[in-house]
Amino acid sequence: MIALGCDHGGYELKQEIIKYLEEKNIPYKDFGCHSTEAVDYPIYARMVGKAIQTGECEKGILICGTGIGISIAANKMKGIRAALCTDCFCAEATREHNDANILALGGRVVGPGLAVKIVDTFLNTEFSHAERHQKRIDLIEE
Repeated sequence: MIALGCDHGGYELKQEIIKYLEEKNIPYKDFGCHSTEAVDYPIYARMVGKAIQTGECEKGILICGTGIGISIAANKMKGIRAALCTDCFCAEATREHNDANILALGGRVVGPGLAVKIVDTFLNTEFSHAERHQKRIDLIEE
């Protein structure tokens, strides 16, 4: 299951991603927000991160205006590796090399067409399990 979260700056893009997930029959849980009314992004980063920490969800997608604040907030949580991606190459590389478990997007930075392609790449790329990559992830976790 995919955990979704956003602030007001990411709400509209989240709606586009929900359409993609529903078209692909990918289960998700929407942790909010649920409108363009101003909210505090750390709240939603925390809810999505907690869903991954507990195993309720396998991966997450977080969206704020730039993707920066919400990814910083999520990365404060143990075991969370949130990657802000603006293209498919970054989405593929962060899954293969970093085993990122949260994709962060900027609702005011990336258009819906590209965002859906980035999401598709992120969700369909596996971690390489190469020893050098696992070693680096272990160092991050320390």
